[in-house]
Amino acid sequence: MSISNEGKLKWGIIGTGMISNKFVADLGHTSNGIAYAVGSRNQESADEFAGKYNIPKAYDSYDKLLQDPDVDVIYVGTPHPLHKINVIDALNAGKHVLCEKPFTMNAAELEEMIAVAREKKLFLMEAMWTRFLPPIRRVREWIRDGKIGEVRLVKAEFGFRMGWDPEHRLLNPELGGGALLDAGIYPVSFASMIFGAKPEKVYSTASIGETGVDEQFSILLAYEGGRSATLNGAIRVDLPNEAYIHGTEGYIRIPQFLFSREASLYVNNEEVEKFEDDRPSEGYAFEAEEVGRLIQAGELESEVISLEESLDIMRLLDQVRGQWGLKYSFED
Repeated sequence: MSISNEGKLKWGIIGTGMISNKFVADLGHTSNGIAYAVGSRNQESADEFAGKYNIPKAYDSYDKLLQDPDVDVIYVGTPHPLHKINVIDALNAGKHVLCEKPFTMNAAELEEMIAVAREKKLFLMEAMWTRFLPPIRRVREWIRDGKIGEVRLVKAEFGFRMGWDPEHRLLNPELGGGALLDAGIYPVSFASMIFGAKPEKVYSTASIGETGVDEQFSILLAYEGGRSATLNGAIRVDLPNEAYIHGTEGYIRIPQFLFSREASLYVNNEEVEKFEDDRPSEGYAFEAEEVGRLIQAGELESEVISLEESLDIMRLLDQVRGQWGLKYSFED
């Protein structure tokens, strides 16, 4: 592994879209990583991205980026139908990988990726950045410390109203469009963080739109001991995007939970503690910092979002889609 003179990991960026822009902007707020190279499908896009963030190297293909011997770790920020091939190519090139969520289109793809990562003994993680945000870390501490007693109920939702454009990625079934993977991954992963991704029963419903993608959905997960999670997602309906965790002694409210900058603890319906985050970055720096720390420590995955948990989440998403009779074009 080649580490820069400052002891920082050199990141290679695959993809130059919106999420890659956010991630690279936040890399500047980490102590252990720098954006060193970017790969795009054309030189113009790569050069523009590199110039914007003062990235030393710009390549007109992903393969050229992966062949750079100085790149330590790859960030995959491409649309999710490309994740499997991009990640496996990076792993085969000997690079550690952080891949945007949803990790893959289905569990079978993720199984392949995990197998390669373990064969190559390389780090691999799903970029569920929400897990690493300070308010979410504090929420986990409140739960661990018994501040709300026994957790019984989780409610979480993420939805937004996009304009009508049947060619847009989010409404295009050939590009993995739909609410479940793009929006739903957040509330489903949130419930998994609290209760795990193996509920005893799964109930769900979805509205399939004109283009054949799920435009909104509702999921009810039933867990052992009567615990439950109610989750909603949408790409054609605005939602409050809040999360609540209810326990026997109180509850926690997290406004805009996937971007969370604050969280409140309530006991007897009164706010007894509020955590506010004044971070200068948008929040992607925290996951990048953790990835750098783990790689430099020789770890191959994160305890915060393990590969097995990511796989269980993808299996759960597959089960939900199965209830709707929704398959992607490449699936049998």
